[in-house]
Amino acid sequence: MNKIFLGDNIETLKTLPAGAVDCCITSPPYYGLRDYGVDGQIGLEESPEEYIEKLVNVFREVRRVLSDEGTLWVNIGDCYSGSGKGGQSHYIKSKNRHPTYSHIGTTARKNAVTKFAGEPRCPQGVKNKDLIGIPWLLAFALRADGWYLRQDIIWNKPNPMPESVTDRCTKSHEYIFLLSKSANYYFDNNAIKEPATSTDNSIRDRDSTRLNNTPGRDKMGGLCKNDYIDRNKRDVWTITTKPYKDAHFAVFPEALICPCVLAGSKEGGLVLDPFMGSGTTAVVAIKLLRKYVGCEINPEYIKIAEKRISEEKGFDFGGGGGIDLINFFES
Repeated sequence: MNKIFLGDNIETLKTLPAGAVDCCITSPPYYGLRDYGVDGQIGLEESPEEYIEKLVNVFREVRRVLSDEGTLWVNIGDCYSGSGKGGQSHYIKSKNRHPTYSHIGTTARKNAVTKFAGEPRCPQGVKNKDLIGIPWLLAFALRADGWYLRQDIIWNKPNPMPESVTDRCTKSHEYIFLLSKSANYYFDNNAIKEPATSTDNSIRDRDSTRLNNTPGRDKMGGLCKNDYIDRNKRDVWTITTKPYKDAHFAVFPEALICPCVLAGSKEGGLVLDPFMGSGTTAVVAIKLLRKYVGCEINPEYIKIAEKRISEEKGFDFGGGGGIDLINFFES
């Protein structure tokens, strides 16, 4: 398909046939973080409960367009409640620390800041300064709505955003939730295996030539010595954040999306992002020989995404479509 639709994502998704998408990889706007400058945006709701409800409605339509063996990968961040340490107050402070607001009109920015500064709200049972738990609120709400909640993946950031807090540690991780439409679903475990390591000297002495010609070994416990070149991918992914010069907001690192695309779809499959933003999901889909479809409410972001996508067309991984993942991650 290879198309980004402009407009409300629920209405856009309703135009797609049921079961047409192989997997969905997305990062919704975070709660209370920034104003994207368009009517109908998600993230500036009066309460976390309203925010979660809107996301559940979007992902309900995503579930309809997914194939029966399709998966959903959702990257979502957390925030703090009340005065001074996050959530609404983080949104206000961020305009002075990041180039987030350069594309937003003065009136929209002022209204958003006034709203969040003057109307701090806490979810029921949450105190000022409490961590709200937005990722898990969403995960449990999606599970209650019919999704299979299969895994929480930790995105560990070696270069997190600095924080001036003195009564807690600096935040350096976010969540990626893996959900599925059915109990049995497509997941290419082999496509995302990672190099294994071993310190078993007896194995090394027994066959040093073979070990020296491989990237590493892993050994299973027990009476039998079994060493392996690779292992199952772990659920903590250490990936640096990387800015994109044409975007005034946070973008997915391509290396974060790559395993999701590889595990969640086959070559030629269709990957969906209902919050397309700067187009990273589409770019990675193209690089990995998939098709993409997306939704985006802000026309300026579609221009950014289409520019990035046009720059990636013709990407060459070498003969036969082989993928050099090490070079891909480091590029």
